[in-house]
Amino acid sequence: MKFAAALLLSSAAMIAAPGAFAATPEVVVSIKPIHSLVASIMKGVGEPKLIVEGAASPHTYNMRPSNAAALQKADLIFWVGHGMEAFLEKPLEALGSKATVVTLEDAPSLTKLKFREGGVFEPEAEEEGHDHGHNHGAGEAHADGEDDGDHDHEGNDVHLWLDPMNAKAMAAEIEKQLVQADAEHAVSYQKNAAELMKQLDALDAELRTTLEPIKDKPFIVFHDAYQYFEHRYGVKVAGSITVSPESMPGAERVKEIHRKVEDLGATCVFAEPQFEPKLVKVVSEGSKAKSGVLDPEAGALKEGPDLYFTMMRGIATSLKSCLSQ
Repeated sequence: MKFAAALLLSSAAMIAAPGAFAATPEVVVSIKPIHSLVASIMKGVGEPKLIVEGAASPHTYNMRPSNAAALQKADLIFWVGHGMEAFLEKPLEALGSKATVVTLEDAPSLTKLKFREGGVFEPEAEEEGHDHGHNHGAGEAHADGEDDGDHDHEGNDVHLWLDPMNAKAMAAEIEKQLVQADAEHAVSYQKNAAELMKQLDALDAELRTTLEPIKDKPFIVFHDAYQYFEHRYGVKVAGSITVSPESMPGAERVKEIHRKVEDLGATCVFAEPQFEPKLVKVVSEGSKAKSGVLDPEAGALKEGPDLYFTMMRGIATSLKSCLSQ
């Protein structure tokens, strides 16, 4: 009885004492690649909640009641921004009013590339605009009237995370926001962020080595998500089947890409796990092109701290495997 009474008194004292237990903030993250960075920095402190789970794509996602509940409870919400997770705009206004909303496309030190408005990229524009491996410039392309919903309000491509140096810039902003929201765990966030930065530098060097043998071989992608990867590592995206997955390509676009594949000869056409694979077969039909799968939004991967690294290595490995044949 004495032990029980002492335990109750001790518990009551802890509850009464301010700061006796430092509450970890409720953190919500929009998409898997960003969630992975946040989870890495929160390791050992807490686990952020993810909105776009499983194989879903932010381009076609519909909010669930559980997502709305998570936003209502959130203290911190991380998303890329208006050009990527359009489905979150109204819910953030309506449900995330008490939370600090961090728009990572506004993080300092990001390299930003202009959105390309076409599926078949012009070689002369690529030569003019590409500074392979140095994150500068952007190739121009034909516009054919297709909806360009996959960019921000300033016309920038928002697949920012596909350059590890941009991942570092976003990680720095994530660390800053977590420290401001939860000073009690600042040391843990800072330590985790420092380790993440080292891992991202090592990943960058590894990917450069992996891709070096195939970087000049052209290939076709499902949608134009790879500009940042392309500019960082010098790989040669020759065109995309669609500009944005919200808008499927028309017959003329498919014919254009089919002609491009035939002109390139033996190349690779890459599908994505979340979208219609039949289109890849259509554009490569009758050619010597091989097919593969790239997963720039990690739809086929399990969320967590390791996901970002698995995703980036997966893209590099798929490219090398198909283009080396």
